[in-house]
Amino acid sequence: MSILSYIFKPLAYLSLPFLLLQAAAQASPIARYYARVYLYLSTLGLCSVWGACISIVLSAVGKRFDVNYYVARSFYFLASRTVGIRFQVEGEEHLSTRPAVLVGNHQSMLDIIYLGRIFPKRTSIMAKKELQWSPLLGQYMTLSGAVFVDRGNNAKAVRSLTAAGEVMRSRHTSIWMFPEGTRSMREAPDMLPFKKGAFHLAVQSQLPIVPVVCENYWRLYRQGVFEPGVLKIKVLPPVPTTGCRPEDVPALVNRVREVMLAALREISVPVPGPTVNTPSPPPTGELKTVIDERTPIPAPSTSSPLQRHDSKESVPSSVSSESRGIRREPSENGTETEEDEGMVLVGRPH
Repeated sequence: MSILSYIFKPLAYLSLPFLLLQAAAQASPIARYYARVYLYLSTLGLCSVWGACISIVLSAVGKRFDVNYYVARSFYFLASRTVGIRFQVEGEEHLSTRPAVLVGNHQSMLDIIYLGRIFPKRTSIMAKKELQWSPLLGQYMTLSGAVFVDRGNNAKAVRSLTAAGEVMRSRHTSIWMFPEGTRSMREAPDMLPFKKGAFHLAVQSQLPIVPVVCENYWRLYRQGVFEPGVLKIKVLPPVPTTGCRPEDVPALVNRVREVMLAALREISVPVPGPTVNTPSPPPTGELKTVIDERTPIPAPSTSSPLQRHDSKESVPSSVSSESRGIRREPSENGTETEEDEGMVLVGRPH
């Protein structure tokens, strides 16, 4: 038996499940769904290995903070071809704002592919400190310049946010966060109430917020459905935070959420069939502010940057756990748990 036989025979066996899935996908939508999920996750795994390799090389040549950019573009190059989903981007020039806090809507694990399309250079992610010691993942995140936040207690959390802002300024890097904190995929284009962690970070650091909105892709991807298509991404103009104070954060959260929600509904293609489109309520205790997305958000003044809606929400950061980026919410069994303020990165299929 020749050397080539030893090489190609194992590859043939490894590719057999993929070929069977591809064949079944031609006849069954369910098989097509699982085939594309398999392709998507396989591509993600491949790019994870690729990322671990190039993070070492790029760190050695002084390009440490571009690791996420190259891994993201590599993933989009492969995944867009294997699952057939591509993106049209509007307002891409706003992604060059740096340093900044970038916030995006979070629908499902498929968000990774839209991040792959638009993730800017010199941009990091925020993650809980425990991930820093995870095998392979922790080393990759450290090499790529991830900002780790210690959420052990309120004092450490607020110090971590302050330190994160200082690190971003010194490195001249941006950071990406999902302010919804968890998946929000549904048939009608909508978003969950925002958590305040990203906005506290922006205000404490006096950095602009760059909102990014990906079209609602329920029509292409949901449980049992995974079809090819073209989706839209809209990058909105930066929202300045110069002169804002911690007590202005609730109003800032509402304003950014409203312009993002308006953009989401504008770019999303309606799903065929009857749909009950009920508007989502604003965050508890805050007055919903309706803003026309065509109207620019004025820079706040130094004396009173933003109008407060609820005095209970505007407690100084030295007292309130809300202003420290940590929210305590009741769990299903009635006990209180600490929930991450917008630092969740990706999720599983919804």
